[in-house]
Amino acid sequence: MAKRRSPSKPGDPFLKWAGGKRKVLPHLLPLLPGSFRCYHEPFLGGGAVFFALAAASPRPFQRAVLTDANLRLVQTYQVVQNRVEELIERLEQHASRHDKDYFYQQRARDIDAEGELEVAAWLHYVNKTAFNGLYRVNSKGGFNVPFGSYVSPNICPADHLRTCSRLLQGVELRRESFLELPLRAREGDLVYFDPPFVPLSKTASFTAYTKAGFGPEQQRQLRDLALELADAGVKVLLSNHDTDETRELYGGLRFERRVVAVPRAINSKASGRGAVAELIIVAKGQGSDS
Repeated sequence: MAKRRSPSKPGDPFLKWAGGKRKVLPHLLPLLPGSFRCYHEPFLGGGAVFFALAAASPRPFQRAVLTDANLRLVQTYQVVQNRVEELIERLEQHASRHDKDYFYQQRARDIDAEGELEVAAWLHYVNKTAFNGLYRVNSKGGFNVPFGSYVSPNICPADHLRTCSRLLQGVELRRESFLELPLRAREGDLVYFDPPFVPLSKTASFTAYTKAGFGPEQQRQLRDLALELADAGVKVLLSNHDTDETRELYGGLRFERRVVAVPRAINSKASGRGAVAELIIVAKGQGSDS
């Protein structure tokens, strides 16, 4: 049986997301400038880096633009930002009915046919009750993670949702491809890319946050975009698995790489949840010494 989850703290994400960055923050945050004009996070996921920065006093950024290709995820953030009390009420209803049968009823819903409040409540509910808190979809966009046998899932963390809503005030949220970033990122901004990672092996691929997936071509586009932004004076950091493919992709003098060991919490087998090596990568502008 799964263990109880520890309570959330201010600055924690409200969602659990595969590859979430809470445990990498001690390595990431020291690499960031003390202040910057606008913070961009194009692969939002759980938003751990954003929430850590937003909870800091004073905030290091003047503006923040958070985007993702996953429409359900973006709608959930928008509801937390603008309709948090309605969301809490709906989650209390989910919590009162929660059991294994109810979970599978919810999993089977055609959720995209409903409004954003229902989408947000649904995504938050399945995130708190599915196996390992995993979000994964099939080629048709159907959520396909099995039931998680948690002792007491915190389906409606009302106070923490209110805290996250407060931190999201004034933040721009949109569904958008990472390729749109050059249209608005400017010198003095900071971009943090946390894309679906290069697989550790041919059988360990996990890019199913959206039905489109994220393959080698998208990884190359991301690498090229990081250099384009760095040349424009944007501070660019990336995360990815430490693999031969990733080291080749981000080789050369234009990239500074740091290896960190990160506990892996999401795996179908307990034996597969040890530490895994990740790269934190800093892109350098043409002719830059820093």
